Amino acid sequence: MGTPGTDELDDSELDAADVRVALVVSRYNHDISRRLLRGATDWLAAHRGSNEVVIWVPGAFEIPLAALVLAESGQIDAIVALGAVINGETAHFQHIATQCAEGLMHVNVDTGIPCAFGVLTTFDRDQALARSGPKNNKGAEAARTAVEMALLVRDLQNGPDLVQLS
Repeated sequence: MGTPGTDELDDSELDAADVRVALVVSRYNHDISRRLLRGATDWLAAHRGSNEVVIWVPGAFEIPLAALVLAESGQIDAIVALGAVINGETAHFQHIATQCAEGLMHVNVDTGIPCAFGVLTTFDRDQALARSGPKNNKGAEAARTAVEMALLVRDLQNGPDLVQLS
């Protein structure tokens, strides 16, 4: 049986029962965000998660700030960022996607609270729909990643059994 931090971990081995998860969701491209949220909450429910809180923000650019405040609160074990940045006719897409990703990476590293990136960055709406459906849902994948990382961080903080390589 695998444990967080090993090379193989079966999805059924992840138990979200005592992991406090915050889902930070962009209202921009609301229909896609709702599909991602459903995927994330369905995954959490299937893995005994019941402690999640949902926070809505105006757009993907605002996700990192909400994530930072949540991470610094001491009340959250993991954050799932959800939204969709879809390419348009200008470079706006690139700037928003980059800043969202960089901001969430800072939250991860600066606070030690895992932030899973479930923000779609697609070239068109069809790609976003394909990645937020019932069979292929990046929101579900992000929830899984957040729980796995929260459990791993908890294990590491409790004194990991590190093997010294010679």
